[in-house]
Amino acid sequence: MKTKSVSEPVLKSKQRINVVTLGCSKNIYDSEILMGQLKGNHFDVVHEAEVVGSDDIIVINTCGFIDNAKQESIDTILQYSELKDQGKVGKVIVTGCLSERYKPELEAEITNIDAYFGTNDLQNLLKSVGADYKHELIGERLLTTPSHFAYFKIAEGCNRPCSFCAIPLMRGKHLSQPIEQLVKDAQNLAKNGTKELILIAQDLTYYGLDIYGKRNLNELLRQLSDVNGIEWIRLQYAYPSGFPMEILDVMNERDNICKYLDMPLQHISDNMLKSMRRGITKQKTIDLVNSIRDKVPGIAMRTTLITGYPGETQKDFEEMQQWVEETRFDRLGCFTYSHEEKTHAHSLVDNVPDEVKQERADLIMEIQQGISFDKNQEKIGNTYKVLIDKKDGNYFVGRTEYDSPEVDNEVLIDATIDYATIGSFVKVKIDTAEDFDLYGHIVK
Repeated sequence: MKTKSVSEPVLKSKQRINVVTLGCSKNIYDSEILMGQLKGNHFDVVHEAEVVGSDDIIVINTCGFIDNAKQESIDTILQYSELKDQGKVGKVIVTGCLSERYKPELEAEITNIDAYFGTNDLQNLLKSVGADYKHELIGERLLTTPSHFAYFKIAEGCNRPCSFCAIPLMRGKHLSQPIEQLVKDAQNLAKNGTKELILIAQDLTYYGLDIYGKRNLNELLRQLSDVNGIEWIRLQYAYPSGFPMEILDVMNERDNICKYLDMPLQHISDNMLKSMRRGITKQKTIDLVNSIRDKVPGIAMRTTLITGYPGETQKDFEEMQQWVEETRFDRLGCFTYSHEEKTHAHSLVDNVPDEVKQERADLIMEIQQGISFDKNQEKIGNTYKVLIDKKDGNYFVGRTEYDSPEVDNEVLIDATIDYATIGSFVKVKIDTAEDFDLYGHIVK
């Protein structure tokens, strides 16, 4: 019997698979898992290749969260559908949240797509391209981010009853991943050069209730913090109601857990919070933010807000506006309300005109721009540990522990004066500051 030589090349699939990702960091994670499985099946897999081939299989991982995201997903499907008709790509497969939520409608409207799959159809998707789901590859990923940071999904789905949100329709009920599996995944990432884990889920603070019978994010953080090579752990998407304060103790105990918390609060008016089914009041929200800041001095808090929710009066908005001015969040994003089918809020009248929604969102962001400018001015003369993400023109671009990729502030270092390696940590003294950018030089 002939034995295979170890130097014999592994056969590649004749068809390249190009994965296109739309939407949030959770979709990025899902695409990376899919790509890891495809690579394990010896496929030539790429992410968002600019040049496509006539034999390429295109897999579009869609977003179905709000109107703008849905439209972008539909436009992308139509774009590749047309390329398929022109013979410029091979197969086109659609997966993700939009496909989970609107599969019958999509199948009826865009008929030349080869297959539509939902958010939990990974095994069937793999089968459709002739690949096997490999259990031994659980946790293996092909990173689409720079290798020094990775989105790290600790749970899927959501049990919260928020009236405006379609996530439970697309992602299902909350399902935590076991601590031992997550620690193993973190160790594998660290071995491959990942230094920052950005913990994501629809609701981080619910972690563990389904499998351990208690909120267990604090224990997960301790064990991830012990993983050799992980220098930053960042928390995104914490829910305010039932917030487990013990995670702040771990944040204080461990130097590699960033003093950063992303907590979408959505609104502050009691009328709006009640209608949104947030399970919290204005005063409890204010008390929670104050308690977090008291317990972790210097913590950077990020939030997101919604303007134009059904029934939002000028008084409701002005109450939120005043609260934003008084609370002075370090980071803030604002979205206009999107009327989503099959959500609880869809039964309400979407009675705030689109232009008013946008005007209110713009005003909130204008206020935040001034707050960000003031807070950045206070950083001038201070020195921070900065993780270098990329080189852009004449600048190295990095982040402090108070900043998440894509959505927060950046630190710019003049590359004609200083040199840094992508993925390295450097000490940077801040010289000047703008609304959302800091400029500094490397110090030894």
